[in-house]
Amino acid sequence: MIPLLFLYFIATLKVFKKTTPNGKVTIYVSKRDFIDHLDSVDPIDGVIVVENDYLQGRKVFGMVSTTYRYGRDEDEVMGVKFSKEMVLACSQVVPPIKEVTELTPIQKKLVKKFGSSNAFPFMFNFPPNSPSSVTLQPGDDDNGKPLGVEYSIRTYVSDREDDRGNQRSSIVLAIKKLQYAPSTRGQRLPSSLISKGFTFSHGKISLEVTLDREIYYHGEKVIATLVISNSSRKSVKNIKVYVVQHTEITMVNAQFSKFVASLETREGCPITPGAAFTKQFYLVPLASSNKDRRGIALDGHLKDDDVNLASSTLISEGKGPSDQTGIVISYSVRVKLNCGTLGGELVTDVPFKLMHPNPTSEDWSAPKQPQKGVLKKTKSSDRMKYQKSFGDDDEDNIVFEDFARLRLADE
Repeated sequence: MIPLLFLYFIATLKVFKKTTPNGKVTIYVSKRDFIDHLDSVDPIDGVIVVENDYLQGRKVFGMVSTTYRYGRDEDEVMGVKFSKEMVLACSQVVPPIKEVTELTPIQKKLVKKFGSSNAFPFMFNFPPNSPSSVTLQPGDDDNGKPLGVEYSIRTYVSDREDDRGNQRSSIVLAIKKLQYAPSTRGQRLPSSLISKGFTFSHGKISLEVTLDREIYYHGEKVIATLVISNSSRKSVKNIKVYVVQHTEITMVNAQFSKFVASLETREGCPITPGAAFTKQFYLVPLASSNKDRRGIALDGHLKDDDVNLASSTLISEGKGPSDQTGIVISYSVRVKLNCGTLGGELVTDVPFKLMHPNPTSEDWSAPKQPQKGVLKKTKSSDRMKYQKSFGDDDEDNIVFEDFARLRLADE
């Protein structure tokens, strides 16, 4: 019995829905996360279902917008705002001005289920080079909305497109635009070789750092191999290894870095003159380990149970970092060798990428050490939703999930 249920669960089509407070209009979309493939972005496809005889000559409009918040609300003075909202797409969905000619499989099923007289499909597209969704974790003293880039779908009932209607007949869905890792992780092993000489002293301390891969998936171990060779007269007192998240806010040309995983060890120390040392170090950068740290970049909304650290920003071929907008994220492993009070530190960074795996990737496998509690909770909640939906939508093979847990703060 269990295998049959599992196969049925895999075969179902999950659809996310949300209804206006007055219960007259419902929007259905096929996903909450839309993937940027660099050469294209998943379209926003869905269906709006309107109750019979509700509109009375009025219209239903659909709109996709992004809000780029690059400063705190409490710092806004004399009319200077630290946020910018941009409408990416807007059109009249009901009655349709332009028919959607090619329906997606989800749209076809929904139109069949609710009837063509009540269900109206729509399709929106992200503009080229639109930034990925990123949220900067606020501190205890931050009162306003968190900094970052967020997207939303809004539907509203009105006589005119420029009149947003009222709250009882409006819907706002928070969505995310994300990037997947490439289908293959490549063969190159990132590495760095650096040495340090000392004034009034012969010889150098050399440090080589090599990572076991260029792209890591969220929840995986980052393995760094250190090779230290001391041909100087100084000694290495201790070793520090960090995973560093680098954040660039393009709107204000600001940059900062945060440690998201770290360790310090005296193993093998002091590394005396003429000695050598080789060791592998393991670090796992997780959002759950940085819950109370202001400024950590996350790839989703703060209310999500399965929020991850923000993924590395991929750049299209032919584009450079200066062509990116929004918030640009990168990562590196930083190693520091303490060479004593007079010797100072020997420091090097090795860049890598931290991303979501592409489900179609051949080398994808679940992380051996997933973020504690997330995987189990997600599976459990999915199972409950599946059990509640089983039988209700069996005929059309659709499972509905409410958008309620993604409500925006201003709803």
